Formats: sequence, C-alpha cells, structure tokens
Amino acid sequence: MDASHSHRHPVFCTVVPPHLLDKAALSGDSRRADLAQRTLERDSLLRTRRRVTAVRGVAATPGAPAPEASDDPRRTVYDAQHRTRLPGKKVRGEGDALSKDATVNRAYAGLGATYELFLKGFGRRSIDGAGLALDASVHYSEDYNNAFWDGQQMVFGDGDGDLFLDFTVSVDVIGHELTHGVTQYTANLNYHGQSGALNESMSDVFGSLIKQYSLEQTADQADWLIGAGLLGPNVSGVALRSMKAPGTAYDDDELGKDPQPGTMDDYVETQRDNGGVHINSGIPNHAFYVVATELGGKAWERAGQIWYDTLTGGQLASNAGFADFARLSTAAAVARYGDGGPEHLALQKAWSAVGVPLAG
Repeated sequence: MDASHSHRHPVFCTVVPPHLLDKAALSGDSRRADLAQRTLERDSLLRTRRRVTAVRGVAATPGAPAPEASDDPRRTVYDAQHRTRLPGKKVRGEGDALSKDATVNRAYAGLGATYELFLKGFGRRSIDGAGLALDASVHYSEDYNNAFWDGQQMVFGDGDGDLFLDFTVSVDVIGHELTHGVTQYTANLNYHGQSGALNESMSDVFGSLIKQYSLEQTADQADWLIGAGLLGPNVSGVALRSMKAPGTAYDDDELGKDPQPGTMDDYVETQRDNGGVHINSGIPNHAFYVVATELGGKAWERAGQIWYDTLTGGQLASNAGFADFARLSTAAAVARYGDGGPEHLALQKAWSAVGVPLAG
C-alpha cells in the first residue's frame, strides 16, 4: 500500500456520537456540561485537522523500509500523559512485559485481539492488509470522553468517571475504531448519510466479532452490545448501542433515549452527525445480528466472512447505500456458499426484516 495514500481521504471517527455529548453539554451539572463541551470542542478541532491532513496526504518517511512480512501485530502503546500532543511517550512495545498501568495493558491486548481476528478469521495482515504497525495512545487529554481513529492511530481518553469510564475497558470499542482503518484501506466508505452509517456499522460488526472471538462466544452467547461497561455509574443504560435491539442501549434522564432505529420504517433524516451516521447504523447492524443468529455458531465464521467479502471485494462503492450493501452481501453469500443455501436465505431474511430491498 502506498504510504501517501492521499486518495483514501481518511476521516476522523469517534466512538461516542456527538448527539450524546450534545445532550450532556446541556446538563444542569456544571462539571458534566463543561467536560462534555470540552470533548465536543476537542473533537471538532481534531476533525478539522484530519480533513487538512487528508487533503495534503500523509507523507512517506524518506528512505523508510517496508515492513518485513510477519504475523506479529507490531504494537506500540504510548502515554499521552493527559496532553493532546500525539503520540506521547512510548510505554509498551511488541513483546514487552506487562505495564504497571492497566490501561496500557488493555490497549495492547485490544490491538492484539483485533489483529488476531482479522489474521486468523479472514487472512488479513493488519489494518491495511500489509502488516501496518498498530499504534495507540492512552490517557489523552484530561477527562476526555471519547476514543478515536485519526487515520493513522488509535487514541483513548480516560473518561470523566461520571458519564464514561476508561475507553480501553471495552475490547469492542478498540476493535470498532481500528475497523475504521480497515474500511479506509478497502471500500473507503464516505462518512456521510447511508455510506457513513455503513462505515459505522462495519466498525460495530467487526468490533462485536472481535469481542466474541476473544471471549470464544457463539452468536447466541454474545450480548451484541457495543461499549458494554463503558457508561459511568450515573448513567441509566448498558452500552452505547445494541445490535440485537437498536434503540434500547440507554434511556437516561439527561442523555435521553438511544435514538437508533432497527428498520427503515424509523430511518432518521438529520443533518447532525454527518447525516446520522451513528444513528442509522442501527439498521445494517440489526441485519448482521439477524444473519449471525440465523446461522448460529461462531458469528465470524460465516456471517462475518460474508461481511468481510463484501467490504473488501472491490464492488462496494464509496458512496454505497444500504440497498447496495444488501445486494452485494447477498451476492457474496451466494458466491462463497452457494445459491439457495442457509447463508443465502439468512441474508434474504435479514434485509427483509430491516426493510431494505434487495432489488434495484
């Protein structure tokens, strides 16, 4: 993969959607409101910087050698030391002993779990398919209520201990953000509207699969929650999103109710959040859940393979909508597993269940 990669236009992707932080910024609790507002302002600044970097392109290091072929993840974890300058101080490299800092160790393990699923499940060497080193910075800023992929590395806030806890506590959050990198290097789905919701959904799907893989869970054993354990002690909810039942992850007096729809009947038209990318992703998320539970067993083996084939097969346009993905994923199921088999039927049932047509 060319290191400049300027045609890919990587985007700045956060795991906590802005609509949730917007609600927190209106809180009557001044500390809660101030911290939410600070996170929103930080995210806005980072998003602007990301666009500038994307336009300029990421320059290759002169004379930098290509990575040697290896099945090692090549992980490096840095400590931002509550500053915003990245990456920070190196605190653990590939093969190093455990750190005394549990946050460092969780980030390191999450990078490894993500790498392992893509390698062993789909034969993909790292994010770019060519052994890209996996870098992450922890302890970013102060009381920062988010985690993000910035086009080159992972970054984790510590949370404020009120709304959110440490962002390394959920391995699916780590997998979610790194999968934005996989999408960046493959279909490169535009981060707006339905293509943006598909981009977010890809990250939820593979984030959930990474958690299931690391816990050795079958589809019926999984909780299908994104960010379970991440919400703070004062929030009424269980996670950021539910793939099993979109719209039920939280229902809080201040943060409101989870706005995700599970079908096209409730599709949300909005200009916020890049056209509702974190909201309408509930629809393809639920379609994947239906496929995985219809097929049973380990979800990454068949359902995940179909989604991976669709994402990486070269047919998915960057501006693809839900109907495009439905058609291509169904074709991918037929191509790999045959016409009229359980995989094909599961795809048909899933897209019908969420109201996305397969024709046209």
